[in-house]
Amino acid sequence: MRTGISITITRSVRGRLEAITRDRNASQKHAWRAAIILSSADGVGTNEIMRRTGKSKTSVWRWQERFMKEGIAGLLHDKTRPSRIPPLGPEVAARVVALTLADPPVETTHWTADLMARASGISASAVRRIWKAHGLQPHRYRQFKLSNDPNFVDKLRDVVGLYVDPPAHAIVLSLDEKSQIQALDRTQPGLPLKKGRLGTMTHDYKRHGTTTLFAALNVLDGTVIGRNMQRHRHQEFMRFLNAIEAEVPAGKMVHVILDNYAAHKHPKVRAWLDRHERFVFHFTPTSCSWLNAVEGFFARLSRRRLKRGVFRSVVDLQAAINRFLAETNAEPKPFTWTADPDKIIAAVRRGHQALDSIH
Repeated sequence: MRTGISITITRSVRGRLEAITRDRNASQKHAWRAAIILSSADGVGTNEIMRRTGKSKTSVWRWQERFMKEGIAGLLHDKTRPSRIPPLGPEVAARVVALTLADPPVETTHWTADLMARASGISASAVRRIWKAHGLQPHRYRQFKLSNDPNFVDKLRDVVGLYVDPPAHAIVLSLDEKSQIQALDRTQPGLPLKKGRLGTMTHDYKRHGTTTLFAALNVLDGTVIGRNMQRHRHQEFMRFLNAIEAEVPAGKMVHVILDNYAAHKHPKVRAWLDRHERFVFHFTPTSCSWLNAVEGFFARLSRRRLKRGVFRSVVDLQAAINRFLAETNAEPKPFTWTADPDKIIAAVRRGHQALDSIH
């Protein structure tokens, strides 16, 4: 043993080291490190320890010193080594960020890690680390549509006012059509979900026709009035209004929130409104389907019943939709509006200003 190296261990430490050497599940490097310390504590010389463990002299000395400084914990953890590749400087990250915010070369639609690596002269993994550190995701994008309705603010406040503070002794309905719902049947049966394997479904299908769902969501209690029809013209829309008239209790005003679809403003529909004075239409601003509460019901219908459904006929499709309507009405949830209209108006104005500054 080298001069100045003297290892003395307590009985508890010796017991822990011997347990490591005897443990068949312990890492081999931990076992021979513990053996070096046990031999050193017994006064065995360096050459003999080298013979017993099959390690070099520098290795024996390294772990003796590590144990003297850090104890058993030092034997069980390897120190990290500095990378042989020098780290990238901040100027490299700045250049990658600047390139990412600019248009990619030629007619490429967006930057990829490999394309950026070739342009900046670094590896693709380094590009991904820089993008992650700066919150850049050029492979992703968000869709948007700003309303150009000149009466956007007035219509927004009108509709949100009905959600937040509905009139007394009145019913507020959010109405829309989900058109062209396809009755799709798969060409082959799929396999069910099992442990370690996703459920399967063929990518191709057989189309057996379509249907259109007219739906009116009562924002006060969450119930939905729905009818399946073959088309979505003004004739079908008026038939659905008559169905609403039959179901809504007499003596109550009916405020209907709907979009700007041409069938909703047809002259015959306006004549129908003149004959039914308790119905009042409130149109959402153009390009603002998100303002219509019934869209949330359509989204749930698509996710839970239509997207993976297998329908061998239009009748099967309509029956599935009617069952979903019944389930929704069995446990209705009132619609609650939470967004601040002032924040929406400010966001739309910022969007228009940003587009005007760029284009």
